[in-house]
Order: sequence, then C-alpha cells, then structure tokens
Amino acid sequence: MTASIIDGNAIAAGIKSRVADEIAALGKRARPPCLAAVLIGDNPAAASYARSQAKEAEGVGMQYRLVRLPADISMAGACEGIARLNTDASVDGIMLHLPVPVPLDAFELQQGIAAGKDVEGVGAANLGLLLMGRDALVPCTAAAAMACLQSTGIDLAGREAVVVGRSIIVGKPLAFVLVAAHATVTLCHTRTRDLAAHTRRAEVLCVAAGVPGLIGGEHVSPGAIVIDVGTQRVSATDSEGRRKTKMVGDVRFEEVVPIARAVTPVPGGVGPVTVATLLANATKACRKSLGF
Repeated sequence: MTASIIDGNAIAAGIKSRVADEIAALGKRARPPCLAAVLIGDNPAAASYARSQAKEAEGVGMQYRLVRLPADISMAGACEGIARLNTDASVDGIMLHLPVPVPLDAFELQQGIAAGKDVEGVGAANLGLLLMGRDALVPCTAAAAMACLQSTGIDLAGREAVVVGRSIIVGKPLAFVLVAAHATVTLCHTRTRDLAAHTRRAEVLCVAAGVPGLIGGEHVSPGAIVIDVGTQRVSATDSEGRRKTKMVGDVRFEEVVPIARAVTPVPGGVGPVTVATLLANATKACRKSLGF
C-alpha cells in the first residue's frame, strides 16, 4: 500500500474559488467583506504573514485592513483598538497577529474580539457554540484539517478517530468537529501513556502536538488517513554536508506513506487550507452581519 497525498494547495484553491464567487455575489447585493488584521509592534514574521494575507484577500476580492499598533502600547490601549474595530460596521472580521509584545496578554486580547467578528474562532463564545453543536466560526486550522479529511471522500460516521494534541486552536476544536460528524473520538497528547496503542486503533489520525516527528510508522494502522497539522522549522544537513533549515510536521512522512491510505504533506497540506478557511470565515461573518 502506498498512501495518496492529500493536496492542500488544490483544496485551498477550491475553497478560495467558492469564496470569490460568494464575495462577487455579496458585492452585487451590498458590499464585499472586510477583514481587519491587528499587528502590534514590528515582528518580521508577523509582518511577512500580514503581507501574504493581504495578497490572499485581494485575490478573492476581499477588503483587507492592516491595523498597526506600536510595540509599547499598553494593554488598555490595545484593548481599545480592538474595541473600535468591534463597533466599526464596515469591518466583518478581526484577527490578531501573533506573537504580541511582552507584557501584552494575547489571550485576553483575542477574547476581546466580538464573537461575530472572531474569524479565527478562538473566542470563548465560538468555542462554546462549537462544543454545543451550534453554528459557529470554527478555528481555522481545525476546519482546514476537516476539509483535508473530507477531500478523501471518507464517511466519518462511526469511524475510530484519534486526535493527538489538545490545544484550543486545533486539537480540542477538531475533536468537537469530528464528534459532530459522528466519529468516535479519542483525544491524546504528549503525556498520554503508550501513545501508539491509541493511535494504532485509528482509522483517522489527526496530529497537532507541535512535536517534530512524534508519529512514525509504528503509530499508524494500515489504511488509516493521517492528517499532519504540525509545522516546525528544524535544522538539517544536506547531501553536501551543509546545514540548513527545513519545514517538517509532527509525522515522519516517509515512514507513514507506505502504511496509510492517505496523508497530508508538510508543507503543502493543512497550511494553505488554513489560510483559505480564514477567508471563508470572514465571508461567512460578512453574510451574517448583512443578514444574508
């Protein structure tokens, strides 16, 4: 058996195409969505991501507003900046670029984003709605992992699914999404005893622990679908002995490919779908705010 490779770029392109069609329709009836991104300070990685995000938004016809706040802003000042966006009727979605400068509290700032504009889906209101099986803005990476799963055509009802990782932005919400699809879900983490005993039961294995190479061939059941959410840069040596960095996931890809039915690569798997899902969430928020 050799696993099929789940093409995240192709899935993302499909989502963005549908989003672009929705935005075109919204533009004819009212206006296109507006996504506001808050960038505090001058973190180079966050600034680079903001530029990429602006290009992605422009590509689907979405308005993108980058709100820059100084690195030395107080917590009260940062909260006030978000509050202004909450009350701005022209803004449909708000996201906070991370990391934020010390001593600002990113959690508190994210919780200050209005539920209807919380397009990253990390606020308590949206997570609570998700837990209760209600309509919510689902955390983007969890929704992206689910989109990758759905692309395989699998019917999740009754399937044994294992999620490795318990973060608020991926592991826990992904478990809720899988339960909503009628899967039988086990939630594991890095302190789970005999992790392989749990993961080998999985027909669907989703890994979001943030530990490079945590999952290898010994963890995977033949024919399982493996979704690797991990994204880390690690140091490696090329064939000529030169040191460089490369992007890897939580799954040892080469070991899993001969065993699994399907697997996401890193890069090119869940990552691009996450970006597309953010745009989809912002468009959904716009529809709701306009009453469509």
